Amino acid sequence: MANAAAIPTTVPSPSFDFSPDSPPRLVLTPDQYKYCSVALKFFKDKLPLHHQINQEFASLQANRITPSEMRRNCTVALDSVNVSKNRYPDVLPFDNSRVVLNPCKDYRPSARGYINASFIKTTPDEGISQFIATQGPLPYTYEDFWEMVIQCHCPVVVMLTRLVDNSRMVKCGDYFQAEDGPREFGNICINTKWIKPTDTSLVLRHLEVSYRESEEVPMSVLHIQYPEWPDHGVPGDTVAVREIFKRIHQIPSNLGPIVVHCRYWENWSILHNSQYHPKNSGGRHVCFKSCENHNYF
Repeated sequence: MANAAAIPTTVPSPSFDFSPDSPPRLVLTPDQYKYCSVALKFFKDKLPLHHQINQEFASLQANRITPSEMRRNCTVALDSVNVSKNRYPDVLPFDNSRVVLNPCKDYRPSARGYINASFIKTTPDEGISQFIATQGPLPYTYEDFWEMVIQCHCPVVVMLTRLVDNSRMVKCGDYFQAEDGPREFGNICINTKWIKPTDTSLVLRHLEVSYRESEEVPMSVLHIQYPEWPDHGVPGDTVAVREIFKRIHQIPSNLGPIVVHCRYWENWSILHNSQYHPKNSGGRHVCFKSCENHNYF
């Protein structure tokens, strides 16, 4: 069996007091200001260099993973018992960074606790993963998704898509709406404590997640949906993205990794926290994409 990323074993408090109120303004330290200034200057200098940007993009396209490399590095995802769990056949987690469910509702040995999701490490020397990147859940993977949230103690889910587009095409399965009462996915129950749209086009939900027969206190999860995030593109401004970061910044970093997904794993961007350089960060390093931990075929 190929190596896979281990699920964190530290069990944090299952409850956190999420607030629907606007997050406070972040105050930068001198070092944070310096790193942000360096980053902004880099982007400002780079923006006029259209030819160089196009060359760099072409180089990335030319270095995509090959089919043979994908077969070698994504063996669990491509196993016949797991293929139907993938939204797309060419957007798969690598064996050495995938999330492993234990236990898993798919008890077949060859399934090996598979879910289409990968751990993201913000720096090579960090002891625990801070993020999980995954696909938009499919109807038959809803229970797996929430099992992952419980097992990995994930306090936040960031959803960068809507359920259906204007032409009624399904973009993501409805794995989270529970305004009309508790919803059950196999052995897992979710309940909505409150829901609040924001002025920046976000939809916030405070969810409680638990096993059906458990007497333990339900786990609190903040679900942040950004329905206006465009397919194959990026938002026209950073207002909503900055609010996502500010809300994530308020959550203790030791609670567990943050789950991020869109319709698939394409068109995500790396968003640094206010210190820009993750090694100097006392907070979270917001990563919505990592080409090192996923297969972009």
